[in-house]
Amino acid sequence: MKNILVPVGSSKNAISHLQYAVDFARATQARLYVVQIYDIYSKAGAMIKIDDILERESLLFLKEHISKVDTKGVDIVAKTFKGTLIETLEVVSASLDIDLIVLEPRISSTKNEVFLGKTSGKIIKQTKIPALIVPEGYKFLPIHTILFALKSAIIKKGDALGPLKKIKEDFKATVTLLLVKTPFYNPGDFDINTDLKDLVNTVIESENGTTFQGVLEHYKENDPDMLCVVRRKRGFFNKLWEKNVILKKDFHSTNLPVLVLKELK
Repeated sequence: MKNILVPVGSSKNAISHLQYAVDFARATQARLYVVQIYDIYSKAGAMIKIDDILERESLLFLKEHISKVDTKGVDIVAKTFKGTLIETLEVVSASLDIDLIVLEPRISSTKNEVFLGKTSGKIIKQTKIPALIVPEGYKFLPIHTILFALKSAIIKKGDALGPLKKIKEDFKATVTLLLVKTPFYNPGDFDINTDLKDLVNTVIESENGTTFQGVLEHYKENDPDMLCVVRRKRGFFNKLWEKNVILKKDFHSTNLPVLVLKELK
């Protein structure tokens, strides 16, 4: 892992989340970009734009947050950007060669019943950046076991498994592949290619209505330190494609980090 991006919002969990991101970056020897994105504003009929003020305030906000965490041994860069959230994140991630974005579930939402808030939901839904969703208040722990859930093992994008490979390598973790046979199963979906075979240690097959249901059936008995899923329009986060917010009652694996890879096909 070379470069990790952390968007900082106004949630009560922001400091705790930033500490996790710093600890994760330290363990993976990555550079950490701590960023805040603000909209472009200018006061109609006035000569003075407030972009400079917003940029200055955003940078001070970031530096204040960084000062509250233990950053020892981590290369941290604080940056502010103006623009719309998704487009700016995509551009910034490309220009900084970001390998992973570390997200807190609720960057701005204050509703306790919400697992994945509107802002984080948009990032997962609308970007192609690999993401790690970290539970609120979760303290960094070494990752020994990973449960990787798929409904199809067909891989057409060669770099899609990159973040998972790197995490496995950095933490010397074991990966259990959970293949979930859904009603949309196609012949060949469970054919594991060499690249994936070299990555996983154990393979489990399950038959469920959705990948999500397969995870609910198996993740407790496997007791992983991390869950890994793939971003698909009608995949694991099925509800997410209907709305940006996911409630805790609809997602029961809220006590472990979730690595979301970009599409494999």
